Amino acid sequence: MPRPTKQQIDDEILETAATLFARHGFKETSIQRIADAVGYSKTGLLHRYPTKEALQQAVVDHALREIREVAAAVRDLPPGPGRDRAAVAGIARLALESRGTVALLLSGLVSEPESELGCILETIGDVIFECFATDPETDPIRAVRVVGALGALAVVGVTLQAKPLVVTLDDLIDVSYDALGHGRAASA
Repeated sequence: MPRPTKQQIDDEILETAATLFARHGFKETSIQRIADAVGYSKTGLLHRYPTKEALQQAVVDHALREIREVAAAVRDLPPGPGRDRAAVAGIARLALESRGTVALLLSGLVSEPESELGCILETIGDVIFECFATDPETDPIRAVRVVGALGALAVVGVTLQAKPLVVTLDDLIDVSYDALGHGRAASA
């Protein structure tokens, strides 16, 4: 079996760290916990990321890059069902490929702004709401639907990881899209 590339190793570390940061918070997630989860020594992990803060920043930058790609893909679409479906499709692809990143994205939406995690992830939440052309301050019900749609993706992603089911990308998109309140008739 060929050795993983540097990029593959970094992706595994960032994905695992994102999962742990989303689950336990930045403060409660130690370098040792991340090293154990990826099967590397703490020294080996610190060789790649010299401090916990450097690793945190790399994880946040990675998540921002991923969600900004989705936002860029839908930016020119008018608000409404078509844009929502395109945004859900982009995030559903992330849910299948990067479950930890999606968990971190979701935690960015629901964290208290005053918390350490909330402050760091507030920008991610802003970009997610931008994908759906939603201002949570002026339309809190719509914001709840967006969070619900992403929550559905995150839960299904975790379930698929723990117990693989025969679910397609289109199935994920439909479940999340329905949570936005459009129903399937709007997408036909």
